[in-house]
Amino acid sequence: MAKTKSSFFCQNCGHESTKWLGKCPSCDQWNTFVEELTQTESKNDWKTETTRSKINKPKNLSEVQSGNEWRLVSPNQELNRVLGGGIVPGSLILIGGEPGIGKSTLMLQLGLQLKKIKILYVTGEESEQQVKMRAQRIEQNKIEQDDFYILTETNTKNIFLAIEQLQPQLVIVDSIQTLYSPMLDSAAGSIAQVRQCAGEMMKFAKETDTPVFLVGHITKDGTLAGPKVLEHMVDTVLQFEGDRHLTYRILRTTKNRFGSTSEIGIYEMLGNGLREVSNPSEILISQKEQPQSGTTIGATIEGNRPLLIEIQSLVSPASYGTPQRTPTGFDHKRLNMLLAVLEKRCGFRLGQQDVFVNMAGGIFVEDPAIDLALCVSIVSSLEEIVVSDKVCFAAEIGLGGELRAVNRIDQRISEAEKLGFEEIYVSKFSVKSVDVNRLNIKVKSFSNLREVFSDLMG
Repeated sequence: MAKTKSSFFCQNCGHESTKWLGKCPSCDQWNTFVEELTQTESKNDWKTETTRSKINKPKNLSEVQSGNEWRLVSPNQELNRVLGGGIVPGSLILIGGEPGIGKSTLMLQLGLQLKKIKILYVTGEESEQQVKMRAQRIEQNKIEQDDFYILTETNTKNIFLAIEQLQPQLVIVDSIQTLYSPMLDSAAGSIAQVRQCAGEMMKFAKETDTPVFLVGHITKDGTLAGPKVLEHMVDTVLQFEGDRHLTYRILRTTKNRFGSTSEIGIYEMLGNGLREVSNPSEILISQKEQPQSGTTIGATIEGNRPLLIEIQSLVSPASYGTPQRTPTGFDHKRLNMLLAVLEKRCGFRLGQQDVFVNMAGGIFVEDPAIDLALCVSIVSSLEEIVVSDKVCFAAEIGLGGELRAVNRIDQRISEAEKLGFEEIYVSKFSVKSVDVNRLNIKVKSFSNLREVFSDLMG
């Protein structure tokens, strides 16, 4: 029987120590060390016998052959966009999200859509019957995927034995926290087990050029459960976000070695699975019977995709001593800055007013180009003046009340024109490179906030 030893691991970053420490020397977090039983000999993860005979030699960079990058393009266009164009062979992809958000549904739906690919779906949380019931609901009892295999197993040794027999072209593991390696004595889901199992999966993916999807749990803070080194090991980290009580879900990438990290994919959760939303501007602009005060439309950009989003504001006299500033989907500090600019530079008295701001659709916006639309929305609610729903805004606001130029203004204008808007308010420094004469939308350019309010409200 192999000898074991006790080690201490930081739950935040995975730092290992021979004794318990109050403060982690790696990430400076307090009380994060937990004790794990580990084995002294790190034998055998994925095909140890064959890999030991292969010795890699250093190679000059000029001698490395760079071929065309091949990707597996799935029918799920939103996932392709987030991954940077498709699934890269040999990549290890980690997808995390809150319980019930739709992680397993997304992965199962992906496996059922890839018709000519042999797929192994490893589940440690559900039975075969549960997976079959979900698949029937997604495919509406017409399952046409003949090369989709289910394995209910948590032991990595048995999983790799099944992989050797089946030779799948894509592996989905739901979830990494349920797996355990027999080489360690600690329980499944512990720091050491998550790191060990992820390491074995990574070695398998790289040596066989088989893409592997890992479903991961998240903590109450919204971060991925397990050691921080897990995110460093994988090639791509995807975050599946949204409110379980709302229908729309957003797939973001926080790390991607094969593409951009600024892309998002938008889905709608239906009874038969997730539906891709190809034009998110339509869902981010609510349908109203008549225009209301405090509502404006701003042009923002997420990754390479222009979006038009509805900003809703409510300004009312403060009932208590301290006025409330409550943004939903927007940065709290930036809202305070914009309110100070409106009061100092434009003369609007907001010091004794409660201000509530909401980004419709449940999306969080960090683009500063939304500043102008937000300020107009707040003043519209304060003065009870309705802004036309055929007008949108795209400009950043400086501390002097000036309108600053934003990037890719042509894409924002084109998106507004495509959705039938008649006017767009921008900074005069943005339109220098735009040919406004060929557009079917009226572009109004100004240099500061006062000019915008004078034109809108007289």
